[in-house]
Amino acid sequence: MAIENTTPERIEGLVRRQRAFFATGVTRNVDWRRFQLKQFGEGLKKWEKPLCDALWTDLHKSYEEAYMTEIGLVYGEIREAVRKVGRWARRRCRPTPLTVLPSSSHIVREPLGCTLIVSPWNYPVQLLLNPLVGAIAAGCTAILKPSPYVPNVSKVLEEFIKDTFEEDFVAVVQGNRVVNGELFRHRYDLVFLTGSPSLGKIAMAAQAQFLTPMVLELGGKSPCIVDKDADLTVAARRIAWGKCLNSGQTCIAPDYLFLHEDIKDAFVDTFKRELAGLYPDGTEHSDKFVHIVKESAFDRLTGYFKDGEILAGGHSDRERLWIEPTLLDKVSPDAPVMQEEIFGPIFPILTFRDRKEVEDFVNGREKPLAFYYFGKASDGWDIIGRTTSGGACINDTIMHIANSKIPFGGVGNSGMGSYHSERSFLAFSHERSVVKSPTWIDLKFRYMPYKLFPLIKKML
Repeated sequence: MAIENTTPERIEGLVRRQRAFFATGVTRNVDWRRFQLKQFGEGLKKWEKPLCDALWTDLHKSYEEAYMTEIGLVYGEIREAVRKVGRWARRRCRPTPLTVLPSSSHIVREPLGCTLIVSPWNYPVQLLLNPLVGAIAAGCTAILKPSPYVPNVSKVLEEFIKDTFEEDFVAVVQGNRVVNGELFRHRYDLVFLTGSPSLGKIAMAAQAQFLTPMVLELGGKSPCIVDKDADLTVAARRIAWGKCLNSGQTCIAPDYLFLHEDIKDAFVDTFKRELAGLYPDGTEHSDKFVHIVKESAFDRLTGYFKDGEILAGGHSDRERLWIEPTLLDKVSPDAPVMQEEIFGPIFPILTFRDRKEVEDFVNGREKPLAFYYFGKASDGWDIIGRTTSGGACINDTIMHIANSKIPFGGVGNSGMGSYHSERSFLAFSHERSVVKSPTWIDLKFRYMPYKLFPLIKKML
């Protein structure tokens, strides 16, 4: 199935119409937003099965994994937004200093306006619809751009959105990089993009002429450290799960292993055992193991096999786009597999004797989206305090994205801005400062010629 590019004329028309619709002020009404969020939830229920079927067709993603990592997360965001959008949008009073009295100070959270949301192919439902929850709750319009690499999912998403919303409010645009270029040519009040750092740079460069605010959720090489006192069974199981989720095609997947020299061999043996526990019949014919998205990605990934010595796995089938979870030993830090985000079920192994080696290595590279440490919690807090990343887990992987009460986002090369829950609302909002002053009194000391300046100086 091929995705047809949306024409430049239609893109220009959608931008113009959404800007005109936003100008009517309809989206500023909180009750209207709440109604649209409820419609969103009802629409997702109606289109849940077609979306899951399309995820299976494009990615070989099981219903269980599709629900846990895509559909279920969107349901949760919608439910919370319906309950709390009134509270989030409420005008807030703030303390007023003596120098400004008797005025009062307020913060008004207002919608940014017309927005563009661009999503990738690896979690094509979650990463398109979760930001949309924030856009609707904040009172913005949205043009949605799904990935052409999952054409069945993208087509169902288009049908779902068309069935649920008026396109003057929310609409879908389809196509390849040419369409991305056309989209980035227009002015928006916010661009929310999830993708690669290279795509983020293209979007930023194009939108720089408009000084458009952006939320960028990118990626990077997320380290996974296993220290000498880690619980190897738990560590191996959770790391294997985190790497095999979506076949490693996850922006926060543990990218490479940093194993303490003392436990390296024991961890490798434990990893093999725990992986076999996750897939008793192997991954090749499992309906719970996602396949690689396309041939070019498959070729890139299998090309990494030559960058080290294969300790486990190493088998693949290009026709079915299946790659076995693979451990690579004796990998040089300068090898290709260590230069770019792997985005697949391949695990290069590095070793360390002292945690300072890990700190220096991580800090010497681009800031990752995630950071994983297995060992004593106190040591985990210590190394987190000496490094930086978008998010982190101590004695776990992936799970920081599952808690909507904490922000999810990158830093530096791995992104900017954050979202989930109220932070999604804030990502699409402007916090407007308002000072309200009475007219029944007009203190003269602030006016020229500043006769009371010595007093004012003491107050400031």
